[in-house]
Amino acid sequence: MITIDFLITSLIVVLIPGTGVVFTISTGLMSGRRASVAAALGCTAGIVPHLLATIVGLAAILHMSAVAFQALKFAGVAYLLYLAWATWRDKQAFALDQPAAAASAGSIALKAFLLNILNPKLSIFFLAFLPQFVAPDAASPLSQLLALSAVFMGMTFAVFVVYGFLANGFRQVVIDSPRVQAWMRRSFSAAFAGLGLNLALSER
Repeated sequence: MITIDFLITSLIVVLIPGTGVVFTISTGLMSGRRASVAAALGCTAGIVPHLLATIVGLAAILHMSAVAFQALKFAGVAYLLYLAWATWRDKQAFALDQPAAAASAGSIALKAFLLNILNPKLSIFFLAFLPQFVAPDAASPLSQLLALSAVFMGMTFAVFVVYGFLANGFRQVVIDSPRVQAWMRRSFSAAFAGLGLNLALSER
C-alpha cells in the first residue's frame, strides 16, 4: 500500500518540473505567496478528475480511444498556448504591494485547475502508476487506490506550495530590475509554449 517506494517515487514525480510547477512558480513571482498557494491548490484539484478516471477505469477507455485522447490533448495545447500569449502580452510590472484583487485566488486556482484537467497524459500516467502499489491480495483495492491518491495529492500540494514560496523569495530581485522582469516574463511564456508544443507532438 503506502510504502517507502511509493513515497519516494511520488516525490520524484511531483518534483519534476511540468506545467503545474511552471504556473505555480510564475504566480509566486508575480502575485505573491497567497496567490501561489491558490495556484498549488488549483493544480492539485486538477489531478482529481484524472485520479477518479483511473479509479473507475475511464482512463483505459481514454487510452483506447484515439479520438478522445486527441480531442483532450489539443484542448490542453490550445490552453497552454493561450497562457504563453497572455504572459507575453502582460506588461504590468511586478510589485510587492500589488493588490490581491488584481488576480483573485479563485481565478488563479481555476487557471491552474484547467492546466491539469486538460492534460490527458495524466490519466494515462495514473493508470500505469497507481496500480503498481496496490497489494495483489488486497481485500479492498478501491480503498487502497483512494488512499494512494490522497497521499499523492497531499504531496503535490505541499511541494507546489514550497515551489511558490521559494519563487516569492526572489521577488525583490525581480522587482528591482525591469530587465529581469522582461526576461522572466518571456521565459515563462516560452515555457508554456514549449510545454504546449511537447504535448501536441506527444504520442500516447
